Amino acid sequence: MRKTSFALALLTAAVLTACGGSGPSAGNQTPKTKFSNQITFGDSLSDVGTYAVGGVAALGGGQYTINGNNTSVSPELTGKNYTTLIAAQLGLPAPCAAQTGLQGTASAGFSVTVTDHPECFNYAQGGARVTNPIGPGNKALDKPGAVSLGQMTVPVVTQIANHLKKSGGKFKSDELVIVMAGGNDALEQLGELSAAATAAGGQALAQSLVTQLAPGTANPATGAAAIGAAIQAEAAKPTATPQSIITAAVTAAAQNGSTTAVANAAAIGTTAGAAATAAGNAYSAAHGPDLVKNMATAGAELGALVKNQILANGAGYVVVNNLPDVSISPSAKAQSADTQKLIAAMVDAFNSQLKTAVAGEAKVLYVDLATVSHDQATNPGPYGLTNTTDTACDLTPAKNPLGSSLVCNAKNLKSGDVSHYMFADAVHPTPFEYALIARYVLEQMTVKGWL
Repeated sequence: MRKTSFALALLTAAVLTACGGSGPSAGNQTPKTKFSNQITFGDSLSDVGTYAVGGVAALGGGQYTINGNNTSVSPELTGKNYTTLIAAQLGLPAPCAAQTGLQGTASAGFSVTVTDHPECFNYAQGGARVTNPIGPGNKALDKPGAVSLGQMTVPVVTQIANHLKKSGGKFKSDELVIVMAGGNDALEQLGELSAAATAAGGQALAQSLVTQLAPGTANPATGAAAIGAAIQAEAAKPTATPQSIITAAVTAAAQNGSTTAVANAAAIGTTAGAAATAAGNAYSAAHGPDLVKNMATAGAELGALVKNQILANGAGYVVVNNLPDVSISPSAKAQSADTQKLIAAMVDAFNSQLKTAVAGEAKVLYVDLATVSHDQATNPGPYGLTNTTDTACDLTPAKNPLGSSLVCNAKNLKSGDVSHYMFADAVHPTPFEYALIARYVLEQMTVKGWL
């Protein structure tokens, strides 16, 4: 085991002791600092139930993990987010969502009036980005005819502003403020890059097909137009695939006098497919660096919010969790090696700028979850993790209509003991992993002298 792994393993063991035992619901210890409240800003990793309404609640969900108290099955399956565990350790009330609702498809139960809860101070929302209001799951990204979840994805900048409006423009100096975001900035931009690369590949596929097929038709000019029209018509179908587009092009060529199109369809398809792949890869390579720059900007923006909107307005204790290493998630591991490297670079850029922005702030505790999560994935044993590559939740449509841990519960887990898995779905933690996060944050708070 590397020295870093050994050190982190020791820290984990130390915080287990500090939390009063080894179970995720272990007993409280009296902290040095008596916090009056816990206020949280962020995304799905800190969301305690923004969307636990309507159809989501009916499906047994509400948080991005394995939902529900399933401790009768396994003590680790508490269904609790790390913010809830920290609050309990500090003797504070269980956090509740400052806003709830859904803005999606009414017939699926995903249209629920957005309601603010003045008694609640966890503003984190699934899909939230740092400053951009359009995050994953937002209705602005809906595709025509598709069922929409309609997440609000209120960004962190607005979450903070909403709290300041509610609290008279100030934080109390004895409140614990927790900030963690950036994941959705990465996911949304990766999705956009993938879509654009696919579009570039589609254009190259079409161009290659026309170039190969049109000369063999009775009238190349007319044939090219007919082949192009057939490609467009097929590509517009929701069920379109590269193969179906190739077939449509070959058929159009044959209908316009080509005597070799059908016989050579396989070779033509191979050539066109290679052109599409090359174009998609070229687009990704050319624009990947833009995502790294954008993530650096988002990290700097989050750091500025901490300094100019949280600290400047009176906060005395601010925990800033950096972005965990998304490149080790099942979602990332399903991508190409180049994409995994890009994701790692995006995470590094975000965290570097965030750390720089809050460096030297005595009232800020910067928690390096990126290093810890990476070490957990590569050295799971000391952390008690039994699986860091697969999802604990069965995400097939038959078991999980949303394909997300948002509606994962005891009824749609994979078979076997998944209680010590790292991931509930492709990016979100299990309750056990959330417990590890809570313990590490609490240990760092102790080292800081806050506990």
